[in-house]
Amino acid sequence: MKFTINREHFNSALQLVSSVVSNRKTMPILQNVLLETKDDSVFLTTTNLDLGINCSVKANIHENGSVTLPVKELTRIVRDLADIEVNVEASDKSKVSISTRGSTFNLLGIDSKEYPPLPGLDKKDSFKIERESLLEMLKSVSYAQSVNEERYMLKGVFFKKEENDLSLVATDGRRLAVATTELKETDQSGSCDFILPSMTVAELERLPQVGNTIQVSYTDRQVQIELEVSKEKLEEQGFKNSISLISKVVEGKYPNFKQVIPKENFNNANIERELMLECVSRASLISDERITLRIKNKEMEITGQSIMGDSCEKMPIEYEGEEATVSFNPKFIQDPLRAVKKDNITLEFRDDMSPGVFKSESKPDNLIKILCVVMPIRTD
Repeated sequence: MKFTINREHFNSALQLVSSVVSNRKTMPILQNVLLETKDDSVFLTTTNLDLGINCSVKANIHENGSVTLPVKELTRIVRDLADIEVNVEASDKSKVSISTRGSTFNLLGIDSKEYPPLPGLDKKDSFKIERESLLEMLKSVSYAQSVNEERYMLKGVFFKKEENDLSLVATDGRRLAVATTELKETDQSGSCDFILPSMTVAELERLPQVGNTIQVSYTDRQVQIELEVSKEKLEEQGFKNSISLISKVVEGKYPNFKQVIPKENFNNANIERELMLECVSRASLISDERITLRIKNKEMEITGQSIMGDSCEKMPIEYEGEEATVSFNPKFIQDPLRAVKKDNITLEFRDDMSPGVFKSESKPDNLIKILCVVMPIRTD
C-alpha cells in the first residue's frame, strides 16, 4: 500500500473516526483504524462492535493495499506534521512509514485481515432527511436522555416514523423532550421505530457539514446513517462518497411517551426565549436546585432561594390571566431553552402540582415542532 494525501484532509478524517475507537484491552485491533486504498480514495474505518464509522478521502494512490494502525498515535503524528503533503507506505502487512519533507515516522500496526468487518444493511427500509433538520431535532431532545444504567431503554433517542411524520423523543423520567417534523419527500411512506444509543446520538451530532442529505436505513437490530458528500465539499474538505455510521439499536420497548404530554387545558404565556434563559441562569446562581416562577399579567418573576440568600429576576411576557406559581429544577428549564433556536416559545402551565410545557411551533421555513414537558418541584 502506498499513497500521497493532503495532511488537512487526512487529519479531518482521522478526527472523525477516532472517537468511535474501543478501549477494550482484550481486542487491541479495535484501538486501530483500518486504512484501505481503492481507485483515488483512502477509506478509513473504526468500530467498537456496537458502533462503526466509515469515510473516504481523496488521495493519489500509487499502490493498493490495506493495514490497521493505532488511531491515537496516527492522529497525533498527522496533526503535527509540518508539510501539507503526506506520504504513507506499507513495507509489509503491519509496518507503515508516514513521511513528509524532513520528517519520517514508522508505525507498527496489525494485519487488516484480523479487523472485524462492518455489517451491511439492506436499504429497502429507509428514509431521507436533511442534515440540518436531523441535527436540530437531535439537539432539541438529546439533553433529556437518561444516564441511569438500570433504565437502559431510556439511554438513547427514540425514533418513531409514521408515514411522512418523524418524531424524536428522549426522557429520563423527570422530563420529556419531543421534536417532530414532516419528511419532505413524498415516497417515504411506512412506519418504523427504534432506539438509537446515546453514543451514536453523540457521533451523529458531530457529523461534519459536508453534505445536505442523510439516509437512514434500519432493521430490527441495526441502523445505518449515511451522509452523502456534496461535490463542492469534496474540493474543500477532501471527503468523498459518503460518511456512514452503523449502530446497534437499544433492545426493548420504549414507553408510551404520549401519555406524559398533558391533555388538559393549561394557561399559555408567550415568552422571549433568550431573555428567560438569562433570567433563569442568574436566578440559579443562588439556588441551583430549585427556582420558582410566579406568572402574572404581562410579567414573570423568577426567584431563587437558599441558605446563602435569595435572588429575583423580572421579565415581560405576553400573558393575561390568573396568577400562578410553580417551581422547577433550573437545569431542566435551561436545557430546552438552550436547545431551541427560535426566538419565542410558549410556556403552558396550570398550578404547582402540574408539569410545565415548553413549546416551539413550526414555521413555513422550519417545519420542526418542539415540545418539552418538565415535572415540577412541589412548593412548600
